[in-house]
Amino acid sequence: MTSGGWQSIPDLAFPGGALIGCAAGFMNAPRLKAIHNAILSGMAAGDAVGAAITAGRANDWLETLQDQVFATGIEAELKPVRNMKPLWSRFGTLFGGLVLAGFDMWTNQLFKTSIFGTLPHKSADFAALRREDERKKTKYERPDGITTFDRPASVFLANLSHDEDQPNHLLLDDPTIPIRQNLPRYGEPAPLYCPAGVYEVAEEGGQPVFRIHAANCVHCKTCDIKDPAQNITWVPPEGGSGPNYSGM
Repeated sequence: MTSGGWQSIPDLAFPGGALIGCAAGFMNAPRLKAIHNAILSGMAAGDAVGAAITAGRANDWLETLQDQVFATGIEAELKPVRNMKPLWSRFGTLFGGLVLAGFDMWTNQLFKTSIFGTLPHKSADFAALRREDERKKTKYERPDGITTFDRPASVFLANLSHDEDQPNHLLLDDPTIPIRQNLPRYGEPAPLYCPAGVYEVAEEGGQPVFRIHAANCVHCKTCDIKDPAQNITWVPPEGGSGPNYSGM
């Protein structure tokens, strides 16, 4: 779930289409709530599309969509908490960042304004990734199957459907970058940030190789956003295949 906040919401309309729901990032990060905003944005988009079709329009830009979506209550909810993520990224999620974020929310609640104004994000998400020699390695305990679970078991619950022989929908602009550039600088982070085990650094003939297991993909697009070289591009898979979260 994208949670960059008010400052990260993109232009919602483009010729012939729109970004709505979770794809547009309507999450209220401090409250961990988003589904209601996703539904509201879909309702507003439906009204805008219906009005356009009634007017005989097609495949053009819905110029009023942004205002219609925000008028559903999304703006009123997200604007007062707009500084949460910028404060957390600057001062951390403990002590400094948490205290300042709480203070900012209370001033917005009581006085309808913030002494911080609207803080911008300092950098793109991928630009904040630390180099291999700058980070502390985290060792995770073995999953117990009760409160923590291993990656294959969690991916299984997504009920994935991909034909194994379909074209790879995860495209590398330069196939040499993962090993040549990302591995020495960042330890090639793709196998770490991907929640589904799509990416793997293996060994062939004594040399590291970068493998993509596209059939495991749950289409979270983390790789498209987080890759430090911005070398990975997610495109829609063949036949709209992917997760089918039935029974969840």
